[in-house]
Amino acid sequence: MSIQSSATQKSPLMAGTLAVASDSDISYSNLALKVGKNVTLTLGTDALHISDPKVVKNIQCCGLRTTESTPSQEIPYYNILAAEASESTLSIKYAKLLLKEDYSPINLQYILNDEAAKAESWVEQLLELAYGEAQRNKRLRVLINPYGGKGYATDLYAQYAAPMFEAAGCNIDLETTTHAGHAVDLAESMDVDAYDAIVCCSGDGLPYEVLNGLAKKPNASEALTKMAITMLPCGSGNAMAWNLYGTNSVSLAALGIIKGLRTPLDLASISQGDTRTLSFLSQSYGIIAESDLGTDHLRWMGAARFTYGFLVRLMGQMTYPCDVAFKVQMDQKQQIKEHYLAYKNKKPELRPVGGGDQVGKGLPPLKYGTINDEVPSDWEKISTDTVGNFYAGNMAIMSADVNFFPASLPGDGMMDVVMIDGRVGRMKSLSMMTAVENGAFFDIPEVIVRKVTGYRLVPRVREDGYISVDGERIPFSPFQVEIHQGLGTALSKTGHLYEARGPC
Repeated sequence: MSIQSSATQKSPLMAGTLAVASDSDISYSNLALKVGKNVTLTLGTDALHISDPKVVKNIQCCGLRTTESTPSQEIPYYNILAAEASESTLSIKYAKLLLKEDYSPINLQYILNDEAAKAESWVEQLLELAYGEAQRNKRLRVLINPYGGKGYATDLYAQYAAPMFEAAGCNIDLETTTHAGHAVDLAESMDVDAYDAIVCCSGDGLPYEVLNGLAKKPNASEALTKMAITMLPCGSGNAMAWNLYGTNSVSLAALGIIKGLRTPLDLASISQGDTRTLSFLSQSYGIIAESDLGTDHLRWMGAARFTYGFLVRLMGQMTYPCDVAFKVQMDQKQQIKEHYLAYKNKKPELRPVGGGDQVGKGLPPLKYGTINDEVPSDWEKISTDTVGNFYAGNMAIMSADVNFFPASLPGDGMMDVVMIDGRVGRMKSLSMMTAVENGAFFDIPEVIVRKVTGYRLVPRVREDGYISVDGERIPFSPFQVEIHQGLGTALSKTGHLYEARGPC
């Protein structure tokens, strides 16, 4: 028996997403446990079955007396948060859907009767099914940015995430950031052995700061592989939460963190001037960068500001001259599709607790050099006056319903690059925007897609403009990027895929 995981499943809570052992690995000699007054708890294939014949009420109508009983209840293992048996009672905590995608912990308690002796082993079997290879009772360093998005992060955490973490037995160390760059300082000084994950209650800006804070440590590679970084969606874009958990719901993302599997995550080094920073999400130049950074004054609109900014620039058919060079690994869409399928179908290699073999190491050396070096001779070079959008992604989903890089994978050691000519026309551009939402974007002929391990971009003509790295503005000057396979660590539902529609 195996609880199957899929990044495209309709209900993320009805068919658990945990990697668990098969029936041949676990002996379920005691699948059923009788508790309370004739209540039976049974370990099913992918859910806990509760049979409770307790009479709720008697209904009398037209002289007929009808006894109404509680229906049988099934709780998917993915929803099970905790279970504990004492000498006389059994407690089971699980996440229950209350409204749309808002979940809340519920505590079921039963009296143990004649089968109290086997309750402890039954509880352990339940928890094995509920957590599989996911780490239980995670130690979480929670950072809240109270100014991100619409400024509700503190309340969102308290109402939707904190109760879930408490019910699951997580150990919480919480701090609120007070200024830009505060999370960089906190991560740089953090004891990475004291926690299992850093939870960013924010948009994508806080994970960006945390990564670059860990990158400042003398043992940066060790810290980045050992410490998982994740987020609760409390900002505008929330791309990390969409990719790792497929949701913009704080409570559902909290459940994803509780059940999250340690996942190797590719990171990218950005070389600009004499500086080097890390990126986990994307780099953009052109319409996307302008739509993001050029609408910062419209944060009160939430995610809608991106769409507004995109449409304004689209109608103007703006172009962004630049010189680009790539270290190309794949440039044929069919080849990229085949690569995605092969990666998707292989067994995930989960990152072990404690990181890998990076003990004591700083950031990996740059094998392609920096922006100050000559472009490597084997790179493909393009000079264009007509690019409308240049977008490179480490992740698949950029914001709600924006599955811009469907072939992107967490740990294949490559970035996905998309280039679109700014002269394709307004109607075609609008159809491309629609295609991003319905999953047809990858196959549009005008969309140029490459998988690369490095690239360089040099803006031309303009003296000033926008370049975005993970939603943060960097100077409008040449920059170079290269990927580091598996340098970072995240907590994801599947252990090796993003929660996005693939290219095939």
